[in-house]
Amino acid sequence: MTQVLTTKPSDLTPVPIRRIMDAFYQLGNGRYGSEQVTQLQHALQTATMALEASASDTQVVAALLHDLGHILPGGELPSSDEPNLDDRHEELAYEWLRSHFGDAVAEPVRLHVAAKRYLCSTRPEYEGSLSPTSLKSYFDQGGPMDDAELAEFRSGSFFEQAIQLREWDDRAKDPNKVTPPFEYFLDQLNACLRSNA
Repeated sequence: MTQVLTTKPSDLTPVPIRRIMDAFYQLGNGRYGSEQVTQLQHALQTATMALEASASDTQVVAALLHDLGHILPGGELPSSDEPNLDDRHEELAYEWLRSHFGDAVAEPVRLHVAAKRYLCSTRPEYEGSLSPTSLKSYFDQGGPMDDAELAEFRSGSFFEQAIQLREWDDRAKDPNKVTPPFEYFLDQLNACLRSNA
């Protein structure tokens, strides 16, 4: 079921949330690579899975915004026929997310690509569950982790949240899944927004 962000933010909407809404309004209806969902559908499905898991507000917001680097200016997802699908989107929005929402949102977003590599390296069956686009990007993003990379990933403060985000991310590609609209998540966004943002 196609979701479309039709609501433009009001003048009372905090600037960071307005920027997020503008990004989804302008580019969120574009296709998510070669998957059968749009950027917005993928974000809403991931956030809905977090809600269904009774996740914290920060986890829900991280799920909603984990691919923000694809749609902020300069960060569009390449099509699946391009030779390299590693666009480093997990880093493109990191500093911006960190400054406005803090580490509990920004770190799982930054680590969600590494989490895919971690899961494929530690759970042999996980690689087989990836969509063709996600499988290709897995190898483009570095493929299996070596022992040092595994240890470094496990030592991070937010590695468990990143793994959970990754699992939701990989399942959030169903063109028929019904989700709440983007506006449903404004309470969580506002709750996580740093007071100095």
